[in-house]
Amino acid sequence: MSDRPLTPDEDRPSHAAGRFFYSIGAAAENFLNSTSDQFRRVGGMTLLLAETISWLARGLFVPGVKLRRAAIAEQMVRVGVKSIGIVVLVASFMGCILALQMAPTLQRFGQLDRVAQIVAIAMVRELGPLLTAIVLSGFAGASIAAELGAMVESEEIKALRAHALNPVHFLVVPRFVATVVMIVGLAVIANIVGVLGGFLTSWLVLDIAPQTYLDLTREGLVVKDYVTGLIKAGVFGGLICLIACHEGMTVSGGAVGVGRATTATVVKSIVAIIGMDAVFTAVFYAFGL
Repeated sequence: MSDRPLTPDEDRPSHAAGRFFYSIGAAAENFLNSTSDQFRRVGGMTLLLAETISWLARGLFVPGVKLRRAAIAEQMVRVGVKSIGIVVLVASFMGCILALQMAPTLQRFGQLDRVAQIVAIAMVRELGPLLTAIVLSGFAGASIAAELGAMVESEEIKALRAHALNPVHFLVVPRFVATVVMIVGLAVIANIVGVLGGFLTSWLVLDIAPQTYLDLTREGLVVKDYVTGLIKAGVFGGLICLIACHEGMTVSGGAVGVGRATTATVVKSIVAIIGMDAVFTAVFYAFGL
């Protein structure tokens, strides 16, 4: 008998019942492999988060460990300042869309003026942070993953380790701090611009008096709306950075692997952001926030 291993086709049973159970076994094996891979990724990201927070705390409180403020400032410009234009554009469109979508329904009940409160609450609590995070996942997350992936492939990260420099301290912490801080600032800008978009649409198209709109906006918003929205924005920023850094630092396969990591970062970031938003919404609802 030959010692050559059987190929999958040769290994498949010839009779119908055998093929049926073989297919079930193969599907179960694929599912377990995929699940195991996802758990490994979650575990890797958890360890990366723990190490990032550890280095951040040491940078803040241990005198001999520097936080690399210049690198953080550079990343803040790259991640946040360069994203302002697109965030403003998307948020202004969303304010206009919300006002126009809600107007017919509110008009039927004689409550057209209330469009101001709906736009304000929707932007501040939900859409401002969410849209900003989605824009940043494509704009900054993909860029971070591609940059770190290229550094892995060119063995720059190995060189850092050879010089006793920790890659998480040197590369991840500045990007993490910059992303979390800047996404909160961008969410504030998105909230203001979104409300302004709704204001202009309501004034110029729906014929709502400007003072009435402003009064109802102030009346509709309370402190918890601002706080919950900004908490969500900060967490979204941390998620985007962790996913991008983890994908970038585990790249393999050359330029193809870098492209794959970039795409995976955008897809996984958007899924994680929306999933976390659902968790936040459920928790805030349960606690009456």
